[in-house]
Amino acid sequence: MAKELKELTSRSKDYSQWYQDLVIKADLAENSAVRGCMVIKPYGFAIWEKMQRQLDDMFKETGHVNAYFPLFIPKSFLSREADHVEGFAKECAVVTHYRLKNAEDGSGVIVDPEAKLEEELVVRPTSETIIWSTYKNWIQSYRDLPILVNQWANVVRLGNAYSFVLAHATSEEAVAEAEKMIEVYARFAEDYMAMPVIKGVKSESERFAGAIDTYTIEALMQDGKALQSGTSHYLGQNFAKAFDVQFTDQNGNRDFVWATSWGVSTRLIGALIMTHSDDNGLVLPPKLAPYQVVIVPIYKNNEQLQQINEKVSGIVEKLKALGVSVKYDNADNKKPGWKFSEYELKGVPVRLAIGSRDLENNTIEVARRDTLAKDTVSCDQVEIYIKDLLDDIQKNIYKKAFDYRTSQIREVNSYDEFKIEIEKGGFLLCHWDGTAETEAKIKEDTKATVRCIPFEGDKTPGKCMVTGKPSAQRVIFARAY
Repeated sequence: MAKELKELTSRSKDYSQWYQDLVIKADLAENSAVRGCMVIKPYGFAIWEKMQRQLDDMFKETGHVNAYFPLFIPKSFLSREADHVEGFAKECAVVTHYRLKNAEDGSGVIVDPEAKLEEELVVRPTSETIIWSTYKNWIQSYRDLPILVNQWANVVRLGNAYSFVLAHATSEEAVAEAEKMIEVYARFAEDYMAMPVIKGVKSESERFAGAIDTYTIEALMQDGKALQSGTSHYLGQNFAKAFDVQFTDQNGNRDFVWATSWGVSTRLIGALIMTHSDDNGLVLPPKLAPYQVVIVPIYKNNEQLQQINEKVSGIVEKLKALGVSVKYDNADNKKPGWKFSEYELKGVPVRLAIGSRDLENNTIEVARRDTLAKDTVSCDQVEIYIKDLLDDIQKNIYKKAFDYRTSQIREVNSYDEFKIEIEKGGFLLCHWDGTAETEAKIKEDTKATVRCIPFEGDKTPGKCMVTGKPSAQRVIFARAY
């Protein structure tokens, strides 16, 4: 049974199938009856909840508050912002009627042809346009600014996400906000997800639709592909002009407000899986694991179980007092070996096992998920040992991911070399002339794109590897999800 539970396609054999196997077998998500949509199962959603809760706290620390805006957007709203609608037009779902009725032949429910909407409604691909129509009523003067509103919501495009639009009195304030929030995302990715990221600005071709600048954090997955893991956008006055959102400044002059927006999505769960997990299953950072510790009793009879229960209750109480989330699995419907396999598959950072001999010796077996190492320790102050161990696991999986990424960053100086190196995966640091035409050629030839123009690193100018034209600095190319 345990062997069957753990059967995963190996990463080296088929990385994509390994990922699909893991999502299903670790009980994270499954396909739904709606084509293109998934069901996020309780264990998967528990991971997302921990992410969301931490991000929400970080947003509120920077002065943001939550609100909610309509799911439906009048088609005319999207038409007001040409660049925005162009970016999402092929990904939109459209509502055309407002009523159903029973078919006369008894075959089922049909759309009532007489219930056609006067104006079609688009199921939001993002929320910028509906938010700006609302802001027009909220903003009159500089005293109403900035508006720092966050929305947690589903978007009908690529998955579950949150989106928000922030209004500012000056372009400088808007740019500072966009930069500040990409720093928040980077801190979350590295401190909580244990996932190293590179911060930078997107090329014109890769920007968010309607943005003047898009800032990004880029992570590298174990198969050598990049994953855009969070973005923050400086929108200028484009949306404000489209919806005529003006304010009176401190000098009594009228001006259009300046805007930013930013967002991440449940693709962060995918990032978590692909950054850390192995052929045995999930490897979760302790800070985001639904439970950080699981305790499994090993016993022969009910009397032994009762004795173990009494011992474990004290350990559980002390762990919880230190803020450690713990599950004691003393259910009798599965054997210990099956449980060990299940919790390894689900990536629980620390597993404790205790049997009758441990009771006699006042010891407990400790297994860490990241290295699969086991040790037997005294039950005296075991809670302190576990707390320190969780901190060590968090640091260790970050270091492992960081070291891997470092080994996969390479400088490339010629296009012929680039075509060879891109087949190996990783982040390639290259000179590029900054034109969309050259970027498009590289993408067509190699399926690689400019992931970002990094904020940090070598700023030495050079010559484009393709055209030989001047290049301001090296940029990061990679194939990406």
